[in-house]
Amino acid sequence: MQSLMFDIKKTEHDIQHFWEDHKIFEKSLELRRNGKRFVFWEGPPTANGLPHIGHFLTRVYKDFYGRYKTMNGFFVLRKAGWDTHGLPVEIEIEKELGYKKKKEIEAYGIAKFNRKAKESVWKYKHEWEEMTRKMGFWLDMDNPYITYESPYMESIWYILKEIWDKGLLYTAHKVVPYCTRCGTPLSAHEVAQGYKKVKEKSVYIKFKVKGQDNTFILAWTTTPWTLPGNVALAVGSQVQYVYVKKDDQTYILAKDLLEKVLGEGYSIEKEATGADLIGLEYEPLFDVKELQSDKSYKVYEADFVTTQDGTGVVHTAVMYGVDDYELGTKIGLPKFHTVDEQGKFVSAAGDDLAGKYVKDKATEDLIINKLIEHGLLLKTEEYEHDYPFCWRCNTPLLYYAKNS
Repeated sequence: MQSLMFDIKKTEHDIQHFWEDHKIFEKSLELRRNGKRFVFWEGPPTANGLPHIGHFLTRVYKDFYGRYKTMNGFFVLRKAGWDTHGLPVEIEIEKELGYKKKKEIEAYGIAKFNRKAKESVWKYKHEWEEMTRKMGFWLDMDNPYITYESPYMESIWYILKEIWDKGLLYTAHKVVPYCTRCGTPLSAHEVAQGYKKVKEKSVYIKFKVKGQDNTFILAWTTTPWTLPGNVALAVGSQVQYVYVKKDDQTYILAKDLLEKVLGEGYSIEKEATGADLIGLEYEPLFDVKELQSDKSYKVYEADFVTTQDGTGVVHTAVMYGVDDYELGTKIGLPKFHTVDEQGKFVSAAGDDLAGKYVKDKATEDLIINKLIEHGLLLKTEEYEHDYPFCWRCNTPLLYYAKNS
């Protein structure tokens, strides 16, 4: 007895061949060629990885739009594409060659590395085309745009030039979580994959007030490597601060954090609000000429200052934090990197720091010892917190102002 069960596989096969034999997709385009255009360029996949259910689902939605607009009389030229640039491709070749550092790529030869990358991006091309065909995604795969080909790159350059000619482009910075090993920023989604609970050394720093003997503003940071880039201090205008005498020195800090920071054996000399401290000048921790200006090394008001941790005074290094950068832009503070994109101090940070990686414990100890030597360290404390690491290579990320 013949089975009455519906044969899904045969039906799929028959429909696919009907579409292909009779060129139904091509005919649907030709019938509407003179209609109003609705342009769809496929957000291109990278074919050095296999397609999965996530790709399938997003392509279903893309196909819906093309079909819907076509049924409404639009000419919808659906152009396929292949993404052949980017870190996923680079990482795959690094794994294949067993490389851990960018210098290994340079030694191997960038041209040779690029050739291997070009081969890699087509590794699963057939599987992607087969999935596209089987799911019934109508897409022009015979004439795709390929991001490493000159016509595509030149089209991007042309578009950017048109935008530039209209005065709509300018250079600035964006502070991003940045991996110094991979040489790339990470998206918020990527950062969320790499947090680890770590114990690090936090420092309480004494910023010497200009023109006042033995008077210091206290600030706290969990990132000592940003201290050579310090260019301002931030306070909350409504926060209550105190001038406190201890061990023949006067310290300025938030009243709410007084006992937590100084413990016992102090006496309050006077109280002030943050507004009273604005404009107070202090001496720089490090001699970085590029950070010196008439607005540098002063106390400013900022709405992000709290008294939950630290001293109620925020050390501000413009290029290494979103709040810092926004405050620096608002005030007009110098924007200069004391750290390069490899995570190493530049020569302007001083001969003893130049070339040293900022997240090395030895580098951190060197900074702390310099503070001690100049009498600018109050104390250090172990601080446990969640810190972001690169999910690809496990390198600690830096919040870094990138040219954009």
